[in-house]
Amino acid sequence: MSTRTALALVALTLTTLAGCGASTEATPAGPPSSAAAVLTVRDPWVKAADTGMTAAFATLVNNTGADVTIESAASPASPVELHTMAMKDGAMVMRPKEGGFVVKAGATHELKPGGDHLMLMQPTGAIKPGDQVQFTLTLAGGGTVGFTAVAKPFAGAQESYAPGHS
Repeated sequence: MSTRTALALVALTLTTLAGCGASTEATPAGPPSSAAAVLTVRDPWVKAADTGMTAAFATLVNNTGADVTIESAASPASPVELHTMAMKDGAMVMRPKEGGFVVKAGATHELKPGGDHLMLMQPTGAIKPGDQVQFTLTLAGGGTVGFTAVAKPFAGAQESYAPGHS
């Protein structure tokens, strides 16, 4: 094999592996006669925290022709709730997201600081930068999507996930 061919194979392998990054694609279970919805979780991360509540964020991508609803989330690191931020009495407050997160057909739904997010209510321990936290999203109809989010420090929106802010 020539050096040029070997380099081309290495480049192709690295390109393929880079595409495997943090994004996760899964096909939820459903009746064989229905079109299977595919949800991709892109760039997931968790706000590192020594103590107390924290949150996870990502971009949810629906590449199908039907809306996908996320009804709940779970993690071995903590009980998880679907949350959003909303105005109440002139202040932004956190509250559970009624009806779950709907990812419209062919669209994305952003989970971000100051907006919709996955709330880790009672982490079993500190979540340090670099930790990998497992999540499972449960979709309407019973399908699930698993993914791993990496913890990172973030001061960003200065939101507080302390009790009493919901």
